Amino acid sequence: MSLSEPVRNQAPRLVVRSQVVDDVSAQLLDHLPAEGGLAWVRRGDGQVGWGVAARLDVAGGNRFQDAMHWWQEVTSAAVVRDDVGVPGSGLVCFGSFGFTDEDPSVLVIPEIIVGRRAGTTWVTTLSPASSLAAPPELVKHEPSPVYDVTFADGARTGTAWSSIVAEAVRRITAGELDKVVLARDLIAIAAQPIDLRWPLHRLATSYPNCWTFSVDGLIGATPELLVRREKGLITSRVLAGTIRRTGDDAHDLALAASLARSSKDLEEHEYAVRSVAEALEPHCKSMNVPETPFVLHLPNVMHLATDVAGVANNGASALGLAAALHPSAAICGTPTPVARDLIGEIEGMQRGRFSGPVGWMDASGDGEWCIALRCGQADPDNPRRMHLFAGAGIVAGSNPNAELAETNAKLVPMRDALGD
Repeated sequence: MSLSEPVRNQAPRLVVRSQVVDDVSAQLLDHLPAEGGLAWVRRGDGQVGWGVAARLDVAGGNRFQDAMHWWQEVTSAAVVRDDVGVPGSGLVCFGSFGFTDEDPSVLVIPEIIVGRRAGTTWVTTLSPASSLAAPPELVKHEPSPVYDVTFADGARTGTAWSSIVAEAVRRITAGELDKVVLARDLIAIAAQPIDLRWPLHRLATSYPNCWTFSVDGLIGATPELLVRREKGLITSRVLAGTIRRTGDDAHDLALAASLARSSKDLEEHEYAVRSVAEALEPHCKSMNVPETPFVLHLPNVMHLATDVAGVANNGASALGLAAALHPSAAICGTPTPVARDLIGEIEGMQRGRFSGPVGWMDASGDGEWCIALRCGQADPDNPRRMHLFAGAGIVAGSNPNAELAETNAKLVPMRDALGD
């Protein structure tokens, strides 16, 4: 079987039941068992899941289309009783997609989902058509702390990565492209096997305005919403242009003002917004694209941000929209084909699912997909190791040392989350 062929059997026939419940923890993550947890939470809302009712592993240039076809087969065959009727109830899958065609991608339908939205909490059971699972007795689990973590260079040292940035600036100045996003990795090594629930809890607590996620060993807290589709409304949050916070409020306000005036960062941001607007335009009958960005304040950094919104004019699912958007200029560059080739030539590492779409989707095609940023990938061969990732947008005015410092700032959430 080639990498372009999805790994799957015939789409399963599932019986799905969603019911409103009480006695759900204020922290949905409290209910995750030790193994196989899935999560998508923000500001206390979202859903967590465990078990595997069905799974699709897929790669190749048609991975999004294969995944959407498989999901359509699953939803067409499922019997669903949804007594809740809110986004996230009923039949739901979680997913994570590779940055390149060769990187692995996955959709997972859990056996149990616990969700909350706007004060309503529910449990969804998903089981084969031959059986109807009873709602589980929800219990709280305590994750094991992560101790004695050390960090080591990944594919390249900081000095070597800075030299790659310099080469990218040279290519941009020569007129080969306008922008490229370069990423680097860091290896975290713990004294004991890493309980992924420990950093997940810390991320959700420290970054409540980000989307904290866990899908098949990839965990993180991303600030960038690639696309949301809900009842005909399409939204996307574009982030490009970053400055590190100092912890001094007055100084940070001055830095935010300088970020909003920075020609280098505004140029980078404009490329990213334009790529998103152009990708969404065929799917919208009307759009709102603000002319100027706002400054998004996070605990560790500040970003230039723009919220793009549109009214859907066709039946494209949330995943279909994510496929149309990926890879955007925010995580690849401009022009996209040239930037993608340059990344493959000089970046020197495999991104895997870092900077690919991560999120969830329901049977109607509504859902949320973010860009997998501020994240780490558990090493399937060594439970004490994780690969942490960060990237930076490079334009003609980029300074290699400043870009290295930006990636260090973006690594802070995962580094801190793994601390004891």
